[in-house]
Amino acid sequence: MSAAGFLEKLLDGAVVAWVPLGDIARYSTTRIGSDQLNESNYVGVDNLLQNRAGRVDSNYVPTSGNLTEFKEGDVLIGNIRPYLRKIWHADRRGGTNGDVLVVHPTDSVLNSRYLFQVLTDEDFFEYNIQHSKGAKMPRGSKPHILQYIVPIPCPDDPEKSLAIQGEIVRILDSFTELTAELTAELTARKKQYNHYRDRLLSFEGGDVEWKPLDEIGEFIRGKRFTKADYVDEGIGAIHYGEIYTHYGVFAHKTLSQVRSDMAASLRYAEPNDVVIAGVSETIEDVGKAVAWLGEEKVAIHDDSYAFRHNMNPKFIAYAMQTNAFHDQKAKYVSSGKIKRLLIDGVKNVRLPVPFPDDPDKSLEEQTRIVEILDKFDTLATSISEGLPREIELREKQYAYYRDQLLNFPKPDAEAA
Repeated sequence: MSAAGFLEKLLDGAVVAWVPLGDIARYSTTRIGSDQLNESNYVGVDNLLQNRAGRVDSNYVPTSGNLTEFKEGDVLIGNIRPYLRKIWHADRRGGTNGDVLVVHPTDSVLNSRYLFQVLTDEDFFEYNIQHSKGAKMPRGSKPHILQYIVPIPCPDDPEKSLAIQGEIVRILDSFTELTAELTAELTARKKQYNHYRDRLLSFEGGDVEWKPLDEIGEFIRGKRFTKADYVDEGIGAIHYGEIYTHYGVFAHKTLSQVRSDMAASLRYAEPNDVVIAGVSETIEDVGKAVAWLGEEKVAIHDDSYAFRHNMNPKFIAYAMQTNAFHDQKAKYVSSGKIKRLLIDGVKNVRLPVPFPDDPDKSLEEQTRIVEILDKFDTLATSISEGLPREIELREKQYAYYRDQLLNFPKPDAEAA
C-alpha cells in the first residue's frame, strides 16, 4: 500500500483541522541559569546541525547569566539562516540563546514528536525562508512561524487523534533511527580519517618547516556583490556561504554567477588559488578553505579571500582542516555572534612545508600526501559510494514518506 493510501486508511474519513501553531504551542518563556548547563544540554545555533541532522555537544557553554530553558519534548529551531534547516526534538532539559527558538507544545491533543515531524517537513522550511528577514544573515520571523498551519487529525476525539499521530510518528521514526545508526558509523569513520590526516600532516620527525601564511603566499580579498547581482548566465562566482555549505576540500565548478557588467569591479581567484571563507556563524566554519581547481578565474565575495601561492592547493586546503590549523586560527577570530577572520592575524598562522630547501621534492611530497588524503576523503565523504550514499537514499525515503504521511486534505480555500 502506498503512503498516501495508508494515510487515507488511517484517517478513515476523519476530519482534519488546520490550526495555527500559536494555538497549540508557544515559545518558551522560562529561564535557566548558566550554572545548570554543560556541553550536552546547552544548544546554540553553532551545535545544531544543518539539514535536520539534530545536534552535537557544544564547544562553548555560557558561564554567566540566565538563558532560555527548553524541556524534553520541545522543538528547537535555528533562527539564523533558516535555509540551513536546523531543527531538533529535545530529549533532555537544557538552555539556549536568542538565536534558537524553543517551541513548547501546549495542547494535550498533540504528540510532541508529531509536531516535530510536521515542522521538519519541507513545507515549513519553505514557509520560514519565505518570511525571513535580512539579506546577509536572514532570520526567521517569530510571529509568522506561530501562524504556520499545522494539521490535527480528529481534533474532537483526542484518543483517536493521538493514535493517528502516534502511528505516523512510529513509521517516520523507523526511518530516522536507521539513518541515525548509519550516520553514527559514518561519523566514526570520519573521526578516524581526521585523526590520520592530522598525523600525516604533523610531519613528526620529518624534514619540514612551519611557515607563516604571509611567507607562503598573499591574501586577496573579494569585492561585494548582492542577491540582486545574481544572474542565470554571467561571471562565475563563489559566495562565502557556498564554501562551507557546498564544497569539500576543492571546487572545480561554481554554483553562482553574477552580472557580466560588473567584471571590472570584481576580484578573482585564479586556478589553483585557495578560496577561504572570511565569516561564518561558527568558529569551525570560518576560515574553511577550498582549492579552486577550475579552468578559469572565478569572482569571490568580499567576505572571502583568495590565497595565492606556489604550493599544491589541495595540500594547503587539507592542512587548513587540521586541528593544528584550527588551534592557531582561533586566536584570530572575532568573538561576536558572527565569527570573522582577523586576516592580519591569520597571516601569522603557520602551515607545514615539507623539504623547504628543495622546491621540486617539496611539491612531490605534497602531491603524494594529497593523493593519500583524497582516497581517504572519498571513502569517508563521497556521496556516490558507501555509507554516505546509503544515508542519502534513506533520507530521501524518509522525506518521501514524511511528505506523504503529512499530506492531509486541506480546506478548499487553502488547497486552491
